[in-house]
Amino acid sequence: MTVSVEPTSVEAGETEAAQALRPHAEDAFAHELAALATQDDRPRPARWKLSPWAVATYLLGGTLADGTVITPKYVGPRRIVEVAVTTLATDRALLLLGVPGTAKTWVSEHLAAAVSGDSTLLVQGTAGTPEEAIRYGWNYAQLLAHGPSRDALVPSPVMRAMAEGMTARVEELTRIPADVQDTLITILSEKTLPIPELGQEVQAVRGFNLIATANDRDRGVNDLSSALRRRFNTVVLPLPESADAEVEIVSRRVDQIGRSLDLPTAPDGIDEIRRVVTVFRELRDGVTADGRTKLKSPSGTLSTAEAISVVTNGLALAAHFGDGVLRPGDVAAGILGAVVRDPAADRVIWQEYLEAVVRERDGWTDFYRACREVSA
Repeated sequence: MTVSVEPTSVEAGETEAAQALRPHAEDAFAHELAALATQDDRPRPARWKLSPWAVATYLLGGTLADGTVITPKYVGPRRIVEVAVTTLATDRALLLLGVPGTAKTWVSEHLAAAVSGDSTLLVQGTAGTPEEAIRYGWNYAQLLAHGPSRDALVPSPVMRAMAEGMTARVEELTRIPADVQDTLITILSEKTLPIPELGQEVQAVRGFNLIATANDRDRGVNDLSSALRRRFNTVVLPLPESADAEVEIVSRRVDQIGRSLDLPTAPDGIDEIRRVVTVFRELRDGVTADGRTKLKSPSGTLSTAEAISVVTNGLALAAHFGDGVLRPGDVAAGILGAVVRDPAADRVIWQEYLEAVVRERDGWTDFYRACREVSA
């Protein structure tokens, strides 16, 4: 006999959102969004949960009149966020463009959460994304039994956003085949989605808009047609300008991820975070921080997102197999994996960097030894 035991909310003492490994933005930061909504007395576009000012404050951080602290979700130029938010308040769609790891998806999710209170109306772009993912599909059991009807139609996230006046998201737009991309042209220009099988259409109601993300560094990219590109306002998200800004971003995200995974905070972990960021920036820029030594850049992007991953993995190693203190040996393997993507060319570049830069740098002896050990 098989006995099925289902957890109850009383047993768990937590909401479903709290138990999620990665809660949606509107759940993870619900208290901040609620505080902003309560104190936000500025004009709001139709069906927006917050005013444009409050949306920008949610992303950039600040302290409200009642003392509520809004944590920064994006560390970068304020004007970029203001332009992105303003675009969503018009009838133009927003395209967030940048190299991998510049927080395009992160910003997209938080914009949708702040504007519509729902970041889940999402189309994930891949080489196999079909037209139905953007337009609509069919419940084939209903279709065969009763023919084409509204009951048989399965709306896409974009169709739902149009009908409900919400913000839809399309991730990795340039990974979607070009003919499927162009499905968006009528939606973005006419604000209409025809359903020829029913002789009907769905018209977007006020509040509808779309955020897409794209980069041109990865393989498998399908360039946007000029017709589609004209339907977007493009905002380019840059890499962090300074090492301090990148260290802040990595520290903040590692802390958030660590708390969600119940990892202990690492004492003095900032030193290793700064070391990881320094290595990534120098190899990415092709020159040491002091500008004295030119370097070869590996094939990988060495993005801020990858730095976050390296430090988070190092923190887990320190917590479960060390003394809880983040040390060079905890991040060395992660750095090697991020740098050496092409085993032939990248390994040579990494070895040259170790011997010419890391070996000679004061205070980096333990890091040099740890990297040599995992590189052997």
